[in-house]
Amino acid sequence: MATFDKIIVNGTIVDGTRAPRFRGSLGIKDGVITEITRGELDAGDADEVLDAKGLVVAPGFVDLHTHYDAQIQWDPYATLSGWHGVTSLVLGNCGFGFAPVAPENRDRAMLSMSRVEAIPFESMKAGMLWDWITFPEWLDTLERIPKGVNVLSYVPVGPLMIWVMGLEAAKTRSATEAEVKEMCRLLELSLDAGGCGWSVQRLGDGFMSLQRDYDGTPMVTDCMDDDLCLAFAEVLKKRGSKGHIQITQASDDIRGDMKFVEKLAEVSGCPVLYNAILANEYYPKQHRRLVDWVNQCQDRGNQVWGQLLTTGNDFSFTFEDFNLLDGQDCWREVTLGTIEEKMAKMQLPKNREALRDDYDNGRMPVATGPIQEFMILEVKNPANKKYEGKRIRELEAISGKHPIDTLLDMVVEENLETVIFTPAFNTDPGYNKELLDSEYTVPGVSDGGAHTKFVTLGSYTTDFIADFTRDQENCSLEEAHYRLSALPSRMAGFNDRGIIGEGKPADLVIYDFENLRSTESEIVHDFPANEWRRIRKADGYRWIMVNGEVTFEEGDCTGNTPGRLLRNGNG
Repeated sequence: MATFDKIIVNGTIVDGTRAPRFRGSLGIKDGVITEITRGELDAGDADEVLDAKGLVVAPGFVDLHTHYDAQIQWDPYATLSGWHGVTSLVLGNCGFGFAPVAPENRDRAMLSMSRVEAIPFESMKAGMLWDWITFPEWLDTLERIPKGVNVLSYVPVGPLMIWVMGLEAAKTRSATEAEVKEMCRLLELSLDAGGCGWSVQRLGDGFMSLQRDYDGTPMVTDCMDDDLCLAFAEVLKKRGSKGHIQITQASDDIRGDMKFVEKLAEVSGCPVLYNAILANEYYPKQHRRLVDWVNQCQDRGNQVWGQLLTTGNDFSFTFEDFNLLDGQDCWREVTLGTIEEKMAKMQLPKNREALRDDYDNGRMPVATGPIQEFMILEVKNPANKKYEGKRIRELEAISGKHPIDTLLDMVVEENLETVIFTPAFNTDPGYNKELLDSEYTVPGVSDGGAHTKFVTLGSYTTDFIADFTRDQENCSLEEAHYRLSALPSRMAGFNDRGIIGEGKPADLVIYDFENLRSTESEIVHDFPANEWRRIRKADGYRWIMVNGEVTFEEGDCTGNTPGRLLRNGNG
């Protein structure tokens, strides 16, 4: 009987601990790394030998910010993440999810997610199993279904609030003492079942509230008061400060936001993962202030961590379904409703006036950057070809009309099928390097499974290695793998994962460092109900392994589903 199921030989091993790379071999048995050597292992001692000559062998990546809660039910590999070397990920971010949800509220829950995270409603209707009601039952479903990645889940507090208070009450009033007690009881049961902590989005009802409900109102978590958040923090404290909190919080009171997030860390005694920090080429003081704040929190003994968006934040979209202008009242007004309703509202004089005023005063949407810099990427009407490749600010010189009128006249004429591109404003190498000056920042924010028709942020792992590390030389390869694997693994409680070590699960990426890259964006119709999405695959990964089994070889899926549900990080 062979000593190993697999051995990997001749590879350059970067183990995720920040230790110097070395040439060596790994032996794997029953999904676990059982031997590491700087020499050679005997090929006769293994059922299978993978020759990694000229390749990097590193721990699989850990993706902490995803919304694959629906998609993983029809896509075991959670692509894009699975294509880009992610072997473990966390569901249930931002307080959004599907448990607990009463059967009669399922459609409403899916409608919420179709707007706030832009997951196609028809795909959810066709592809979700809905064989659970409670959060513990949801975890049972996750454990049962085939998976090509390992999965943890936050307990999203939005469904808890709706379950106990009802949707309208949760948006319009504070919880009663009895309701708070019941929500905390359900939170404890959910954590007992295997949740790794809890998550919340708190964006209020102002210009920062760019991710809204189906009807344009804030999500219930945006409306929750501080006391309820702190009550949930007390639950973690009561449990010995096990688990952590993921929070997306922003308002016009930035100092107040930072103070409150730190208070959550203090009250809970747990790590708090703050989302999100990204380089801002328009306002670099913004990211510098947040990085400094994270450092100061840690110096005071409060475990606030900053999650980084390190890949380009550009969007390609049409007004058929774009939602990330919702923080602007005038844009939210014309982008809610059916296609026919949107087109009608875009032509109303009062709406045009409000949009022109917004434009003329240079109000910059939070997610996209200035409207003036939007570009016409693709038109449907040949008569509009003259606009392709032009920024919105250039339209006036071509048409003689206000840029907003030119844009909306064209969009309406083309039944909202005009493709708009928003250039990234977070790609400056120097600014991005500043994000890693802190020990307490974690790359991520893939938003995997969300905004599927607008963005491909799930490529962030490949981009971090290929662009940030190799091409820009902004950090060492050892540092990159620590930030992409070991650090997020520790943050989320993926026990024993994120590094290469004897006795550790064999979650691995084996790749060609010089030729690693993300492919160009493309559209595929691979969602249920024949819905489409934008994707970017990857070149350069020879093998991606989860628990000792190859899930992708040279970019091709093997069909293996060795992923596990890791209740409280274990499994």
